[in-house]
Amino acid sequence: MQYHVNGFHPGDPRFSDPQDAVVAPPIKRPMPSEVDVLIIGCGPAGLNLAAQLSQFGQIKTAIVDIKDDRLLVGQADGIACRTVEMFQAYGFADQIIQEGYQVNEAAFWKPDAENPEHISRTGKVKDVEEDLSEMPHMIINQARVHDEFLRVMRQGPGKVEPHYQRKFLGLEVNEEDCEFPVTVKLERMVNYSQFNQEIETVKAKYVVGCDGARSGVRTAIGHKLVGDALNQAWGVMDVLLNTDFPDIRLKSLIQSNKEGNMLIIPREGGYMARIYVELDKLKENERVARDQMTPDILIAAANRIIAPYTMDVKDVAWWSVYEIGQRITTAFDDATAERSARVFLAGDACHTHSPKAGQGLNTSVMDTWNLGWKLAHVLTGLAPESLLATYSLERHEYGQALIDFDREWSAMFSAKPKSAEHPEGIDPAEFQRYFKLFGRYTAGVSIQYRPSQAMGSDEYDELATGLKAGLRFHSAKVIRHGDAKPVQLGHCHTANGAYRMYLFAGQQAPMSNDCNVRKLADYLMKNPSSPVLRFTPKGADIDSVIDIRAIFQCHHHALERSQLDPLLTPQKGKFGLKDYEKVYCTPLKEGKDIYDMRGINREQGCVIIVRPDQYVAKVLPLEDIQGINAFFDKVLNQQN
Repeated sequence: MQYHVNGFHPGDPRFSDPQDAVVAPPIKRPMPSEVDVLIIGCGPAGLNLAAQLSQFGQIKTAIVDIKDDRLLVGQADGIACRTVEMFQAYGFADQIIQEGYQVNEAAFWKPDAENPEHISRTGKVKDVEEDLSEMPHMIINQARVHDEFLRVMRQGPGKVEPHYQRKFLGLEVNEEDCEFPVTVKLERMVNYSQFNQEIETVKAKYVVGCDGARSGVRTAIGHKLVGDALNQAWGVMDVLLNTDFPDIRLKSLIQSNKEGNMLIIPREGGYMARIYVELDKLKENERVARDQMTPDILIAAANRIIAPYTMDVKDVAWWSVYEIGQRITTAFDDATAERSARVFLAGDACHTHSPKAGQGLNTSVMDTWNLGWKLAHVLTGLAPESLLATYSLERHEYGQALIDFDREWSAMFSAKPKSAEHPEGIDPAEFQRYFKLFGRYTAGVSIQYRPSQAMGSDEYDELATGLKAGLRFHSAKVIRHGDAKPVQLGHCHTANGAYRMYLFAGQQAPMSNDCNVRKLADYLMKNPSSPVLRFTPKGADIDSVIDIRAIFQCHHHALERSQLDPLLTPQKGKFGLKDYEKVYCTPLKEGKDIYDMRGINREQGCVIIVRPDQYVAKVLPLEDIQGINAFFDKVLNQQN
């Protein structure tokens, strides 16, 4: 999809006239006096949390921001494969893929051996390894991601709209108020007189601070960011340009001899590029002189680095200057020894780092992807409040790992190329090797949560070596039985807050008396001790809390609909209509199927329990009814 050829215009690029993409300003509304969850900050972390909570009509959610409207341009642009997988759960991955730039290769450049003042290409590598994800690594304006989250929020049962122009003033937690223990004060920034100050008070069950690196919520609960600054300054700009640099439409990592380093990220639309330019190293305790910086200075620096090639910049859509630093908050919530958390932190309020590895937005949305379903389950009575403690446990460890990775990556990226003049520099070949080594990390698929209340142990992981407990559910293609459609199995995992139980059949004849899938489905459907029956609220669809899916090794023609257990064709909705999308088969073609690709034991099969945030919580034998019950007893409350 090509656009921006006549200049950068924010908003939906599918409009031929940019003026038609302009969205009306938000309606100014007073704040509600009481809410279940109050989110401070309309960045990616806050909007993702609001989008998740909007899927629950019984939860009252409010989100505020000091800005006067939605984001239009700039900021983050890199969308990791894992993040696009999450977008699929909301239903907008296809739009992001169509509209964005897909990163397929990375080019590496270093000083030319014969003329060190000029750069030369050392090689190209695949950006994403084979079968790392069914989703690509994308580049797109963060504002377009915000627009999609806003649409999901608006269209969900909870119907959430941001309250803009609200400045966070402070909060208090009163444990004696059992229903709404957190009181938040906000200043409404629309005043009719300079002498008036309009203060709004909101009482909430939970508050989530997604208000950035200078988080007022973090300060209010007594936490701070700790870590180091590397005293390095970089400029960044989104530009429309002409150039003779041959890799302008590839992700390019450039090390010059004396002029610093540069990163080129092609942007969506086919004509724009984001350019990160290394500026002079800062002195101790020195800040970037932003008032002295201009786009022309950045353009001139870029042309010095890229010699003998040149860049003719026609338009600068956005630019900024920043300093690199790696910091992490002292805690991700306000829990104490006496009480559970009432206030949580997420996104940049928890961790800050350089943007070159593309982890800012991606880590931020994964924070609230982890927290959102847990809040929803607690607020709707599906889960005990103790579940919320696993948010800080899981995300703090990953946040620290991110800081450690970014520190090493940033230092390597900013180092001079190794040479006789700079023997302490980084070998470009080592730089390229490191880039490939950490591909899984930057793609967002390396997270493995440890065992906890929300995460089972790994004693049966050998039954599915490619879908281990703690890792995200790695999708693969199957054939949907009802309509013979090839689909990605993981794409049935939507953002509705339900657990998934994937029943992978063994070698027994499908749905025969010996078939363990049939035996387990029969138990789950009929036995009073079944977790499906015990934990599904009365009157709710049978798959609303635990969604059962079955996968058989046979061709889909070999299995008749009439053979299927009633649990695998559940009746749902007010008319009791049958769902025909719960059963899958493996393709009858040469090559690997999902059993081969994900290391699933063909003889025994297995059960894979997947959390609402798409992480594998437990792998179990099909006959281990006790193990299935034991897991759900930890994370869900009895409903019936």
